Amino acid sequence: FKYDASEGKKPGGEEVAFRHIPNGIPGIETRMALLWSEGVLAGRMTPHRFVDLTATGPAKAYGLHPRKGTIAIGADADLVIWDQREFVLKNEQLHHEVDYTPYEGMTLQAWPGVTLSRGEVVWSRDDGFRPMPGRGELLHCGVPTLMPRPA
Repeated sequence: FKYDASEGKKPGGEEVAFRHIPNGIPGIETRMALLWSEGVLAGRMTPHRFVDLTATGPAKAYGLHPRKGTIAIGADADLVIWDQREFVLKNEQLHHEVDYTPYEGMTLQAWPGVTLSRGEVVWSRDDGFRPMPGRGELLHCGVPTLMPRPA
Protein backbone atom coordinates (compact mmCIF):
# COMPACT_ATOMS: atom_id res chain seq x y z
CA PHE A 1 0.00 0.00 0.00
CA LYS A 2 1.36 3.35 -0.96
CA TYR A 3 -0.22 6.61 0.15
CA ASP A 4 1.91 9.35 -1.39
CA ALA A 5 2.56 7.83 -4.82
CA SER A 6 0.94 7.93 -8.24
CA GLU A 7 -0.77 4.60 -7.51
CA GLY A 8 -1.50 5.64 -3.92
CA LYS A 9 -4.57 7.01 -2.20
CA LYS A 10 -3.43 10.48 -1.14
CA PRO A 11 -6.36 12.89 -1.59
CA GLY A 12 -5.88 15.10 -4.62
CA GLY A 13 -8.30 17.94 -3.93
CA GLU A 14 -11.41 19.00 -2.06
CA GLU A 15 -13.70 16.13 -3.02
CA VAL A 16 -12.28 12.62 -2.67
CA ALA A 17 -14.21 9.50 -3.64
CA PHE A 18 -14.60 6.96 -0.83
CA ARG A 19 -12.63 4.36 -2.79
CA HIS A 20 -9.57 6.65 -2.59
CA ILE A 21 -9.59 7.04 1.18
CA PRO A 22 -6.79 5.08 2.92
CA ASN A 23 -7.99 1.89 4.60
CA GLY A 24 -7.03 2.54 8.19
CA ILE A 25 -3.46 3.20 9.26
CA PRO A 26 -0.33 1.05 9.50
CA GLY A 27 0.69 0.14 13.02
CA ILE A 28 1.18 -3.58 13.69
CA GLU A 29 4.96 -3.21 13.98
CA THR A 30 4.74 -0.17 16.27
CA ARG A 31 1.79 -1.27 18.43
CA MET A 32 3.64 -2.95 21.29
CA ALA A 33 6.46 -0.39 21.47
CA LEU A 34 3.97 2.48 21.57
CA LEU A 35 1.94 0.79 24.29
CA TRP A 36 5.05 -0.06 26.35
CA SER A 37 6.61 3.39 25.92
CA GLU A 38 3.48 5.52 26.28
CA GLY A 39 1.60 3.17 28.61
CA VAL A 40 3.97 1.39 30.98
CA LEU A 41 6.99 3.69 30.97
CA ALA A 42 4.77 6.79 31.12
CA GLY A 43 3.02 5.36 34.22
CA ARG A 44 -0.39 4.98 32.55
CA MET A 45 -0.56 1.20 33.03
CA THR A 46 1.27 -1.54 34.86
CA PRO A 47 3.48 -4.11 33.15
CA HIS A 48 0.87 -6.71 34.19
CA ARG A 49 -1.87 -4.81 32.33
CA PHE A 50 0.38 -4.56 29.26
CA VAL A 51 0.90 -8.34 29.28
CA ASP A 52 -2.84 -8.89 29.67
CA LEU A 53 -3.62 -6.61 26.69
CA THR A 54 -0.91 -7.91 24.36
CA ALA A 55 -0.46 -11.58 25.29
CA THR A 56 -2.69 -13.23 27.89
CA GLY A 57 -5.97 -11.64 26.76
CA PRO A 58 -5.55 -12.41 23.05
CA ALA A 59 -4.38 -15.97 23.83
CA LYS A 60 -7.49 -16.52 25.95
CA ALA A 61 -9.75 -14.92 23.33
CA TYR A 62 -8.51 -17.38 20.70
CA GLY A 63 -8.48 -20.38 23.01
CA LEU A 64 -4.67 -20.69 22.87
CA HIS A 65 -4.03 -20.16 26.59
CA PRO A 66 -2.08 -21.56 28.47
CA ARG A 67 0.18 -22.57 25.57
CA LYS A 68 0.37 -18.91 24.53
CA GLY A 69 0.14 -15.72 26.55
CA THR A 70 1.96 -16.86 29.69
CA ILE A 71 5.41 -17.68 30.97
CA ALA A 72 5.10 -21.16 32.42
CA ILE A 73 6.53 -24.65 32.12
CA GLY A 74 5.10 -26.22 28.96
CA ALA A 75 4.08 -22.88 27.42
CA ASP A 76 5.70 -21.53 24.25
CA ALA A 77 8.43 -19.04 25.12
CA ASP A 78 7.18 -16.17 22.93
CA LEU A 79 8.84 -13.12 24.47
CA VAL A 80 9.93 -9.57 23.74
CA ILE A 81 12.97 -8.20 25.55
CA TRP A 82 12.84 -4.42 25.54
CA ASP A 83 15.74 -2.16 24.57
CA GLN A 84 14.97 1.00 26.51
CA ARG A 85 17.22 3.36 24.57
CA GLU A 86 15.29 6.47 23.57
CA PHE A 87 14.94 6.92 19.82
CA VAL A 88 12.95 8.84 17.23
CA LEU A 89 10.67 6.67 15.09
CA LYS A 90 11.09 7.02 11.33
CA ASN A 91 9.20 5.18 8.62
CA GLU A 92 12.40 3.97 6.96
CA GLN A 93 13.14 1.92 10.13
CA LEU A 94 9.96 -0.10 9.70
CA HIS A 95 9.46 -3.30 7.73
CA HIS A 96 5.96 -2.71 6.38
CA GLU A 97 5.28 -2.01 2.72
CA VAL A 98 3.71 1.35 3.47
CA ASP A 99 5.30 4.69 2.66
CA TYR A 100 4.30 6.43 5.90
CA THR A 101 3.69 5.94 9.59
CA PRO A 102 1.33 8.16 11.58
CA TYR A 103 3.97 8.08 14.34
CA GLU A 104 6.75 9.65 12.24
CA GLY A 105 9.08 11.70 14.44
CA MET A 106 7.64 10.41 17.72
CA THR A 107 10.21 9.85 20.46
CA LEU A 108 9.81 6.41 22.03
CA GLN A 109 11.42 5.17 25.21
CA ALA A 110 11.64 1.53 24.13
CA TRP A 111 11.79 -0.75 21.10
CA PRO A 112 11.99 -4.53 20.97
CA GLY A 113 15.63 -5.52 21.43
CA VAL A 114 15.10 -9.26 20.99
CA THR A 115 12.04 -11.28 19.98
CA LEU A 116 11.79 -14.97 20.82
CA SER A 117 9.36 -17.41 19.26
CA ARG A 118 9.07 -20.74 21.06
CA GLY A 119 12.33 -19.93 22.81
CA GLU A 120 14.33 -19.16 19.65
CA VAL A 121 15.61 -15.71 18.73
CA VAL A 122 13.79 -14.74 15.53
CA TRP A 123 14.64 -11.03 15.53
CA SER A 124 17.12 -8.76 17.24
CA ARG A 125 17.60 -5.04 17.00
CA ASP A 126 21.27 -5.54 16.16
CA ASP A 127 20.97 -8.42 13.66
CA GLY A 128 17.45 -7.99 12.24
CA PHE A 129 15.36 -10.96 11.16
CA ARG A 130 16.69 -14.47 11.40
CA PRO A 131 14.41 -16.30 8.99
CA MET A 132 14.04 -19.99 9.67
CA PRO A 133 11.96 -21.49 6.86
CA GLY A 134 9.63 -24.22 8.01
CA ARG A 135 9.68 -23.40 11.73
CA GLY A 136 6.20 -21.87 11.70
CA GLU A 137 3.33 -23.78 13.20
CA LEU A 138 -0.38 -23.36 12.50
CA LEU A 139 -2.34 -23.34 15.75
CA HIS A 140 -6.05 -23.95 15.54
CA CYS A 141 -8.21 -21.78 17.74
CA GLY A 142 -9.70 -23.40 20.78
CA VAL A 143 -12.58 -22.41 23.04
CA PRO A 144 -12.18 -18.84 24.31
CA THR A 145 -11.56 -18.63 28.05
CA LEU A 146 -12.05 -14.90 28.57
CA MET A 147 -15.55 -15.26 29.94
CA PRO A 148 -17.16 -18.05 31.91
CA ARG A 149 -19.22 -20.47 29.86
CA PRO A 150 -22.99 -20.16 30.21
CA ALA A 151 -24.52 -22.75 32.53
